[in-house]
Amino acid sequence: MKQFIYADNAATTKLNKAAFEAMIPWLLDEYGNASQPYAFARKPKKALSEAREIIAECIKALPEEIYFTSGGTESDNWAIKGSALADPDKRVTITSAFEHHALLHSCEAIERLGYPVAYLMPTADGIITVEALGDIISDTTYLVSVMYANNEIGTIQPIKELCEITHSHGALFHTDAVQAIGHVEIDVQKLGVDMLSASAHKFNGPKGIGFLYIRNGTKILPYADGGAQESKHRAGTENIASIVGMASALKENCDKLESNMAYIKSLECNLLEGLRQSQIPFVRNGGANTLPGLLSLSFNGADGEAILHRMDLMSISISTGSACDSLNTEVSHALKAIKLDESLAKGTIRISLGKNNTEEDVHAIVNALEKILVLLNP
Repeated sequence: MKQFIYADNAATTKLNKAAFEAMIPWLLDEYGNASQPYAFARKPKKALSEAREIIAECIKALPEEIYFTSGGTESDNWAIKGSALADPDKRVTITSAFEHHALLHSCEAIERLGYPVAYLMPTADGIITVEALGDIISDTTYLVSVMYANNEIGTIQPIKELCEITHSHGALFHTDAVQAIGHVEIDVQKLGVDMLSASAHKFNGPKGIGFLYIRNGTKILPYADGGAQESKHRAGTENIASIVGMASALKENCDKLESNMAYIKSLECNLLEGLRQSQIPFVRNGGANTLPGLLSLSFNGADGEAILHRMDLMSISISTGSACDSLNTEVSHALKAIKLDESLAKGTIRISLGKNNTEEDVHAIVNALEKILVLLNP
């Protein structure tokens, strides 16, 4: 039986064992509704409060600034739509052209309602510069939203500096940190952001749960009406087990952040060196400052889809870019935004290594790519 190698950690991650074990009691024994007034609800209610405190501490926020959601997509939708609809003057939202589709489609939705949206173009290295934002921001801007790190090419954005210029114009700042949180240091106080989106399954937590950080005093409409959950901002019975699992996973990753980053970076360096030694011509997209282990690699004249399927036959899972575009064979919007040459863009794959990968995985990936590219380009 072939050894399975998972190298698509930017799409989702393996659940931490401790997070799984932390979830079990809230699924089997302590299944009470935290919103109820009787004794059986007390433990779930306490678990909810403790999870909120743990997550807040991990990003240097206040517990009351953490709002639980179903994941990054919901958090992005809430940040964009909830802030826009709270503005009766319909001022401008600014975002980047290579955000996740959860963000871009939310912007399209508010545009249909008459709210103007402006789109920033990244540099060839995938950076949204302060100068680019400065050219279009004005006192009629209501919200700026730029992702912390791009999910396809991994480029880390200058969020603190972008946030400073945004605030100088009296606007709010949101960042989609789904790809970054739990993998690099995130301190909302140092960054100065007003809102931040996160999703547990990207940092070894369960799927279907996430959170939106909303700084105290930020004007935003509730996401869902009904009960009084989440300070009357997001009605619905709380998913205690998943919330506890998310808090456990984030704390474990944050506690081991430096060692995990160093280990994953070493795997990344060895993979790149292996490709160079094999003399396979490639281009690495995203510039110098990228998330550890996330590699967008382009092979001129090759077919990224063909590489993916051949790797899959060899029991190695990778991506051709964003996992959300897996059914779309066209060049991704992110690669178009950085104006990558079409012959390179069509031959682009995304390899995203995680803490559970090994040196043996890296060697196997390099060997597989070498064999496949020789077949595709004899």
